[in-house]
Amino acid sequence: VQLVESGGGLVQPGGSLRLSCVASGFTFSNFDMSWYRQAPGKERELVAAISSAGVSTNYADSVKDRFTISRDNAKKTVYLQMNSLNPDDTGVYYCYTYRLLARQRYDYWGQGTHVTVSP
Repeated sequence: VQLVESGGGLVQPGGSLRLSCVASGFTFSNFDMSWYRQAPGKERELVAAISSAGVSTNYADSVKDRFTISRDNAKKTVYLQMNSLNPDDTGVYYCYTYRLLARQRYDYWGQGTHVTVSP
């Protein structure tokens, strides 16, 4: 399983970024996907999640109405469109999925992509 994020960078407050996560090594369309982030000095937190077919999504309260998670199963890619960014959105953003196999849970993380929101 491999998850590769891209799209991070430096953006001014009020700006937008779109993150992408390309998956390989598993049947992408069978798995729910999530984006997490970790701000400096803070614990990693769930930002958004999407079901395997893309029908169901959920968001952290702090990003509702600003961020949109989506996926393209044909491209094995999950996206995070981030609008109206503010400095509190600064952090490392990680793509995540998991599988259950023989009652064992396996977590898979990407390497992360840095997002910095600053004037």
